[in-house]
Amino acid sequence: MDEPEARVPLAPRVAGSRLIALDVAAALFYVLALMMSAGPGTSAAVAGPLVAASGLPLAARRIWPVPVFAVVFAASTATLVLGLPPDAYVAAAYALYTVALTRRRRRWVPTTLIGVLSGVVILGTALAGPLGRQAERAGVVVLGVAVLGASWALGRTVRDRREHAVRFARELADRAVGEERLRIARELHDIVAHSMSLIAVKSGVAVHVAEARPAEAVDALRVIEATSRGSLAEMRHLLGVLRADAAGDGDLAPAPDLTALDALAERAAMAGVRVDLDVRAGDLPEGVALSVYRIVQEAVTNVVKHAAPARCRVRVDAAGGRVGIDVTDDGPGERVLPGGPGEGHGIIGMRERVMMYGGEFTAGPRPEGGFAVSARFPYRT
Repeated sequence: MDEPEARVPLAPRVAGSRLIALDVAAALFYVLALMMSAGPGTSAAVAGPLVAASGLPLAARRIWPVPVFAVVFAASTATLVLGLPPDAYVAAAYALYTVALTRRRRRWVPTTLIGVLSGVVILGTALAGPLGRQAERAGVVVLGVAVLGASWALGRTVRDRREHAVRFARELADRAVGEERLRIARELHDIVAHSMSLIAVKSGVAVHVAEARPAEAVDALRVIEATSRGSLAEMRHLLGVLRADAAGDGDLAPAPDLTALDALAERAAMAGVRVDLDVRAGDLPEGVALSVYRIVQEAVTNVVKHAAPARCRVRVDAAGGRVGIDVTDDGPGERVLPGGPGEGHGIIGMRERVMMYGGEFTAGPRPEGGFAVSARFPYRT
C-alpha cells in the first residue's frame, strides 16, 4: 500500500520561478556540453534531436517530473544504442531525483539496498581503470544504472528527512498547544474555584442572616460583589493574554504575584478563614511568583470550602534558588460545600504546577487535626 503523500517543499523557500530558471540553465549547459563532446563523424541530423530530447526537457522537471524522466531516459537510451556520445544517464538521473523527491513511496522498493549497491558499483567503476571498447560500452550502461540508483536513493533520503522534519514540527506544535491548554485550564480553575467558593460561602451567610441581621447580610453581599469583580478582572486579563498577539493589546494588567497574597488573605477572612501570612521571599521570576500565588490561592480556597470557620497559616520561603510553600489549617474538617471523595482538580492542579519545576508536593490531613499542603521546587533566577 502507498503511504500518504507528504506535503514537503522541493527546496527551501526559494521562488519557484528561480528554481525553474536554474533548471533551464542546467538543461542548456548540458545540451551544449554533450554536443561539443560529439565526434566529427557524428550525424548532426540524428544526434541533434536526440541530444536535445535528452537535455532540454530537464527545464520542466519540477512541473512534470515523471513525463520528463521518461522522455530523457528514452532519449539517453537511444543515444547509447545508436553509438552516439553516451551520457551515462546523467540527465535521466537529474530528472529521477525529482521523481523520487515528489512521488509516493512504494513499500516494496528497497531504497537502502539500491543506494548501497549503486555506491559500490560507482566506486568499483572508478577503480577499474580503462577498459576495452566493448567492455567500455557495457561499463557505461552499468555505470548509468548505478547513477540512476544513487539519484533515486538520494531523492528518497532527502524526502524522508523532510517528512521527518514536518512530523517533528507538527509534534512540537501539538505539544505546545496541549501545554498551553493545560496552563489555561489551571488558570481558569484557580480563578473560578477561588471566587465561587467565597461567593457560595457568603451567599449562604446572607441567606441565613438576611432577616435577623440585615447589616451582616449587606456586608456579605459587598464581599460577593468585590470577589466577583476581582475574578472578572483576572479572567479578562487571562483572555487578553490569549488574544494579545491578534489584537495587539499592550494594556494588560500584570499577573498576580506574592504582593497579591495580602488581598487573598483579606478575602479569605471575609469567608471566615483567618490567614496568617509569613512570606520570606525576594524578587522571583514572574512565572515562579505566579505559580506560588496560585498554589497558595488553591490551598486557601480549599480551607474556605472544607474547613471554615478556621485559622490558616501560610508560609512562603524562597532562598538559594528553591521555593518552599506550607499551608496548614486547624479546621474541624467539616465540609461547608458539598464535594465528592478523592482528589479534586485543585490538588491535581497544585501538583502539576510543582511537577512542572521538578519539585515535591504533598497534601493530606494532619495527625493533630486540620489539613496541610506542602510544596518544594527549584527555580532559576
